[in-house]
Amino acid sequence: MAKAMARHILVKTEDEAKALKKRIAAGEAFDVLARKHSTCPSGKRGGDLGEVRPGQMVRAIDQIIFKKPLREIHGPVKSQFGYHLVQVFFRD
Repeated sequence: MAKAMARHILVKTEDEAKALKKRIAAGEAFDVLARKHSTCPSGKRGGDLGEVRPGQMVRAIDQIIFKKPLREIHGPVKSQFGYHLVQVFFRD
């Protein structure tokens, strides 16, 4: 069965997600920003979602984790929880 390792930042607004994406592109650390800004419990772990399998996450995030290029920052992606920035490290 497929699996992946990913991390994400969840915020309330698209503007907030875009601003954080710019800060990451400018060299700020993803994990530090996740701890400070993410509303998801994974924020305490720097956004680390651990090992993820298909169907564990909401569909929009699943699509990124299992179909998009590795190591890039994807998003903002909207879900019922808010706006996500997602980075995938590994996919099996």
